[in-house]
Formats: sequence, structure tokens, C-alpha cells
Amino acid sequence: GNFGSDACKFRMFWAFWVHGCSSVRTQALYFCGMNMGSVKTDLYQGHDYYMMDDLLTEEHKLIRDAARAWVKQEVSPIIEDAAETQVFPKHLLPGLGAIGAFGPYIPEQYGGAGLDQISYGLIMQELERCDSGLRSTASVQSSLVMYPIWKYGSEEQRMKYLPKLATGEMMGCFGLTEPDHGSNPGGMITNFKDAGDGENVILNGAKLWISNAPFADIAVVWAKDETGRIHGIVVERGMEGFSTPKMTGKWSLRASDTGELIFEDVKVPKANILPGRSGLGAPLSCLDSARYGIAWGAIGAALDCYDAALRYAKQREQFGRPIAGFQLQQKKLAEMITEITKAQLLTLRLGQLRNEGKATSGQISMAKRNNVEIAINIAREARQVLGGMGITGEYPIMRHMMNLESVITYEGTHDIHLLITGFDITGENAFK
Repeated sequence: GNFGSDACKFRMFWAFWVHGCSSVRTQALYFCGMNMGSVKTDLYQGHDYYMMDDLLTEEHKLIRDAARAWVKQEVSPIIEDAAETQVFPKHLLPGLGAIGAFGPYIPEQYGGAGLDQISYGLIMQELERCDSGLRSTASVQSSLVMYPIWKYGSEEQRMKYLPKLATGEMMGCFGLTEPDHGSNPGGMITNFKDAGDGENVILNGAKLWISNAPFADIAVVWAKDETGRIHGIVVERGMEGFSTPKMTGKWSLRASDTGELIFEDVKVPKANILPGRSGLGAPLSCLDSARYGIAWGAIGAALDCYDAALRYAKQREQFGRPIAGFQLQQKKLAEMITEITKAQLLTLRLGQLRNEGKATSGQISMAKRNNVEIAINIAREARQVLGGMGITGEYPIMRHMMNLESVITYEGTHDIHLLITGFDITGENAFK
């Protein structure tokens, strides 16, 4: 909509007086109403076919619109170049912090916005509507770095790291996947042992396919102690023996940074071990939060592909009329918006369950798997609507399609999510 409209200004006024002026909300209001008046928001419509907005609160819409406007102004003009040159635009990090994309559900006392799970999802949707790599940066920071520190860290750890992570002053990454242990994280070999000085442990091992690794200030690393028990441990850049080589040659997620984490006799203070929970369930709970964000994000990618295809079909003429008038094109477009609408309903309900603390890992896996699958199928169909133009950088579809090939694999592969839901509904463990 029009971010300078009277309706939006009313939402700004309402949010200020009802919710106060926390830093993140203040920034969101600023971006939504004060700084976005010149943004050409008609370049994208939300395609709310089932009037989902009626089910959102005013704050939900305010937060979403602020994220949408910031993305359109700051990221959309540069994203194709960033993907083509395979350079992550790190100058965007403070802006991501300002719109509340880093730890939006983290309590305000730790620098977060104190928002609910639906707000978090809507922000992820708007980021991935632009690019999956942009959303990956934010969801790793939120769900895989800030979440475990908040949930399982000590009060000292929370106060030390979370406020800086919320603003983007400090960036983090999550070390779970290893070169030989992807879908079976419990088989990890990264380990630590007592240093013998009463204060430190010695960490050894390696992690692979780590988003944000090349520039992260800290890494939340999952490793086994001398008994084989898994713990989270915060490793800080600059610790001797810790390196983060960048991975190159990617044809997917090219606008985000991916790297390795290598630990060679790294001395880490025992005070950096997360004390709140140990065992494989701790990192898996973080993955639940990340997968939930991906379920929303994939809708954004699907919406952008559908939007591009619909606009093109209305404008492109063949045989004397727009191709949108032909049955085969209408079939493609009608199926796209149907699958998007089903995904929106599924994910909104999942957000309500997350708010109530009722969502299961199986339900989250169902949404992640379904939404990424429909997004990648929509990208492929949208590319066909555009014909040859669909493979060019003039349109976002091919970039989304390549990105989604990663999204369908990471945070649990397409097949693994079937088994998670299958375990949930049958009680039978197919992993063994």
C-alpha cells in the first residue's frame, strides 16, 4: 500500500501510543511512515487472495509493511548485482537490525523487539521475497545464534551478546553440520576437553556449510565433551586456532556468505559453554525456530515469482492478445495462487501454535517442507510463463529458483522432513 497514506499514519500513531517507543518499534515506524514516502510500492502487491490481512493485528501489518518498504528501498535495487558478483552486501546489517529482523521475538530487556512469532514470520517473508540469502542471514542470527543464547545461556551471556546481536553490531553463525555429518548431526566428531587449567576447554573439529561464517564475530558451536554429551559453546573471532574460510563457486545463495568453521586446539573459556541445556535436543530446538522462519520466507519467494509471472502475462502479447488470456497460462497462475494461499493458511496457523507453545517439530517440518516445495515449483512454472526472459537478471525468477535449491536442502532436507512428520504421526523412528 501507500506508506504515506492516512491509514498507515494512523497505524503509526496507534502503535506509538499503545506499544510505546522501544528502539526497534521506533525504527520500524520511522521506516514505514517517515522515510518510505518515495518508494514505488506499486511494484509489488501482497496477493492476499483469501484476505489474510483480516487475521493479522495492526502491529503485524505495521511490522510487515516496514520490512517491505525497507527491502524495496535498500535491497531490491542492488540484489541482482550482489547475486551476480557473489558479494554479500554487509552494509545492510544495521538496517536489518533497525527493522527488527534480528531476534524480533527476543525480550526487549536483551535488545530484541519482544514481538510474537507471527511478526517474526512476516519479517522473514518480506526478506525472502527479495532474496533467500538475505533471509538466511537474518534467520541464522535470530534462530540459530540469539535463540540458543537466550534460551540456554546464562544471564551474563545474554547481556554480553544479545543486545549487540540485535542491532547487527555483532554477527553470529551456527556450527552444527560437519563435512561427514549432515542429516545425522548426532554423529559429529567436533569435541572439547578440559584444558587442565580450571578455566578453559580445548576445542577441535570442523563445521561446513555455515551461513554468515566468513564475517561472524561469534559462532554458537555444538560439540561433544569427553563423555560424548553435546553442548553449545560460544567461540569468538580472534581466538587462536579458530578460522572461517569462505566457500566460493556457489550457484545458489550467491548474495549471502557461506563458509567453514575450523577449530585447531582452540582455547575457549568454560564461561562460554551454554549451561541451560545439553544433548542433541538443544540444537534441534534451534532448528525448529529456523525452520519455522523458512516456512514463512518461502512464501515470500513464491509470491515474488507469482507476481513477476502475473505482471508479465498481462503485458506480453502473442497472437494478438495478452498471454494471460490463454487457458494454459491461466492454469499456471491459478495453481500458483492456490498453493500460495494454502501455504499462507498453514503457516499462519503454525504461527498461532508457536505463540501458544503448542507447535510440534513434526508440524514445523510439514510447513517447511510444503512451503519450500510449492515455492520451487512456482518458480519453475513462473519461469515458463516468462519464456526466455525468465532466465535473465531482468526478472528475479531464476535467482529465486537457484536459491530455493539450497533452501529445500538446508535446515533438514526435503526427505528428512517427511521422516520427522512421519515419526510424529506414527511414533515409529525411521531414522534407525
